[in-house]
Amino acid sequence: MTETTQDLESLRKRLNRIEGKRDELTVQQADLQAKLASVNGFLEIADSVTAALEQLGNDIFKRQLTLIENTMTKALQEVLEQPIVFKTNCTFKRDAASVEFLIERDGNPEDIMKGQGGSVANVVSVGLRMLAIATLDERRHRRFLVLDEQDCWLHPDLVPKLTQIVQRAGTELGFQVLMISHHDVTHFIRHADKVYRLSPDRGDGVGLEQVVADAPQEAENY
Repeated sequence: MTETTQDLESLRKRLNRIEGKRDELTVQQADLQAKLASVNGFLEIADSVTAALEQLGNDIFKRQLTLIENTMTKALQEVLEQPIVFKTNCTFKRDAASVEFLIERDGNPEDIMKGQGGSVANVVSVGLRMLAIATLDERRHRRFLVLDEQDCWLHPDLVPKLTQIVQRAGTELGFQVLMISHHDVTHFIRHADKVYRLSPDRGDGVGLEQVVADAPQEAENY
């Protein structure tokens, strides 16, 4: 084989390799173009999809607020026996929701903190706490709520109504509630699983007495 023939054979081999690489790159180019077309198609609808998801989220949030309004209105009217309506005012700014709570009586707005001498705040605070706990992941949070003097502004005659709602909600939602109160223990016996009376330490420890209907047990000191 002459030198010229060898050169031609070498060039032919290089050409074959180049053509093979060209074919490989052509396939890769076609694949990338297909992926690019898919991405461009997604980008074309991304804004509308994002807007739709945001609207869906807002609609779901508003439905939840409506549920809260109805639940809190029922609780307020049941405990206080007044024509009180619980309202929420929601605004969305910069992808965040801002919620304002208010009450109305006969269509007239009232301050929650001052409504009926503070009794409205008692009921609303209890209701919102219970609703918040109901949304927690049971795998990470124990459903246990402590209400420390959440009936402080309620008239004694209304305390059993609040206790009944707390007991019923706790049972339905599946969590325990510990209520601490300065009201007479007789207001809790009917709707509480257990009632205890604490008495001040007079030198021999704090008195602890379990109270049951018509049969109070002997006090124990601790």
